[in-house]
Amino acid sequence: MIFLNCTLGSGVHVQIMQECCIDGPGAAREPTWLADVPAAMEFIAATEVAVIGFFEDLEIPAVSTLHSMVQKFPGVSFGISTDSEVLTHYNITGNTICLFRLVDNEQLNLEDEDIAGIDATKLSNFIEINSLHMVTEYNPVTAVGLFNSVIQIHLLLIMNKASPEYEENMQRYQKAAKLFQGKILFILVDSGMKENGKAISFFKLKESQLPALAIYRTVDDEWDTLPTVEVSVEHVQNFCDGFLRGKLLKENHEADEKPPKVEL
Repeated sequence: MIFLNCTLGSGVHVQIMQECCIDGPGAAREPTWLADVPAAMEFIAATEVAVIGFFEDLEIPAVSTLHSMVQKFPGVSFGISTDSEVLTHYNITGNTICLFRLVDNEQLNLEDEDIAGIDATKLSNFIEINSLHMVTEYNPVTAVGLFNSVIQIHLLLIMNKASPEYEENMQRYQKAAKLFQGKILFILVDSGMKENGKAISFFKLKESQLPALAIYRTVDDEWDTLPTVEVSVEHVQNFCDGFLRGKLLKENHEADEKPPKVEL
């Protein structure tokens, strides 16, 4: 995308930006131009993770840095806006890059002082760490964002992604996740990955007990498991509802020695 000089009239500028953002045959993905508040609201509501650059000046280096992220994160929607009413609507007072998450309705800001000298590595890390979806796959990077989420209860589906039942089970798990949006973070832990052994052992689960559900509350380290589970919307919902009501399915769980708090 070519950003033209900002001395052009606003109407011409918007038109050119819109034309640059239109996908043609074989065209690379580009940020969506958000010309007004309704367009921005619709854009954010339509995707699980949205990253928007709110800029007063399109000549700053952060604009091209944001643009370079589009191809790297195909699961994230990118937008740009310079409209003063849009900036005011989202409480933006200067050049800011924001990440919006549908799963917990969070708006995370990289403000003027943070983006003045931001490079691709720093922006990439910000997006990767904070891109929580309805179901987020656990890895050392996403663990940071999960642990720092305002949602304190996390549900883990621990199963091997290489298993023949994986795709069907994930569809059901995704469906169940929507029932607890804003209440529970849904996480996938691939038991086929050796590096995930620490997270699995935290819940005292053996390979013979997988696939399993594990639920964890970050504020008090309370947790419970449902080993060898058939992944259905009903089973997931009942397990989550029981935990939210304070019902622990694990016998003698209260007597278990709790391990120190860790980022799972």
